[in-house]
Amino acid sequence: MENKGLSSPVNQAKKSKISLYYGTAVICAVLVFASGWAFGSGKVSLDGVRRGTVSTTSNLDFTGVKEVDALLRQNFDGTIDDQKVQDGMKSGVAKAAGDPYTEFFNAEDSKAFAEELNGSFEGIGAELGKEESNIVIISPIAGSPAEKAGLQPRDILVQIDGESASDITISEAVKRIRGKAGTEVKLTLARDGQKVEVTIVRAQISVPSVKWEIKNGIGILTISRFSEDTENLATQAATEFKQAAVTGVVLDMRNNPGGLLESAVKVSSLWLDNGKTVLLEKQGGKVIKTYKASGTPILKGIKTSVLINDGSASASEITAGALRDNGVATLIGTTSYGKGSVQQILELISGGTLKVTIARWFTPNNKNIDKEGIAPDKEVKITAEDIKNKLDPQLDAALGSLK
Repeated sequence: MENKGLSSPVNQAKKSKISLYYGTAVICAVLVFASGWAFGSGKVSLDGVRRGTVSTTSNLDFTGVKEVDALLRQNFDGTIDDQKVQDGMKSGVAKAAGDPYTEFFNAEDSKAFAEELNGSFEGIGAELGKEESNIVIISPIAGSPAEKAGLQPRDILVQIDGESASDITISEAVKRIRGKAGTEVKLTLARDGQKVEVTIVRAQISVPSVKWEIKNGIGILTISRFSEDTENLATQAATEFKQAAVTGVVLDMRNNPGGLLESAVKVSSLWLDNGKTVLLEKQGGKVIKTYKASGTPILKGIKTSVLINDGSASASEITAGALRDNGVATLIGTTSYGKGSVQQILELISGGTLKVTIARWFTPNNKNIDKEGIAPDKEVKITAEDIKNKLDPQLDAALGSLK
């Protein structure tokens, strides 16, 4: 894996937000929420953009780093780019945390990440994540070149344009995959033990986070990511559903990699009374913040089914967990991805931004789904044959449950 939700880090220095994109990086071609749209990977759960003075209790000795830099400059047969050296050191420090969602973005990466969060970029439209040393596809964006090329959740990225993608960061993968609209990128994937090669033509991608329709008296609300426009669009849809006196609602969050935490809380509030718990945020095992529903529960009392799959991550998992734990919805589909951490974007005085994991989130029933996901109340799978024949047994099951 995006959407999108965090405006430009540079312009958001005074604005704190939490985004929950699964990962971080939508392939830009979507970058994935470069984490990004990467929507390509998580979006992350981002606790906003902040900037301030730096204090540390670290006793690190930088003598060795200075020695390497000096010897490199004395002996390297080539030109040393000072900015790349600076960025490389920052990236190395972030990578040393050993957390796939903690990483340094230089100015270029920060800009791409912000663009992806806002849902407009050039790329292939797939979100990326990382499992151990592998870059994986979290989900392709609906209608994107990635989806049309047949990319699927859990595909492992083996090569990009013939070069190995093993043990690289999500941001590195994003840089290599994204590019100008109209150009091609060749991906080699591992899927169920088989080698799959696809050539994808990059495109300009602009994706609204919400779409809806009313079908046979049932409202179908599809949220592809949680971004800044999600709350207003979802509220508009809910109002139309209410006015049309729908008998049920399907909330489709399949292949939704996440996004802004605030948006997930507001969407959940369309069903939940004020004060109902949406999620718990913990640090070191202790609750540091409880997010509660607020606003008008327009859809309260309307029978609801929520669709999830293994491409549903982070903010979408928060919403699914909140609605089920509060007893207002039934989950249908397959087990979600399993991203239970929250990230914050920090603007660096020295340049660039740092996306860092700051907490873990838990459902209202105090369950952390990290690496486990949320199992549906009713499991319904989609086969390759279903896809080929353009059938959607999961949606059919959700609609059927509301009749």
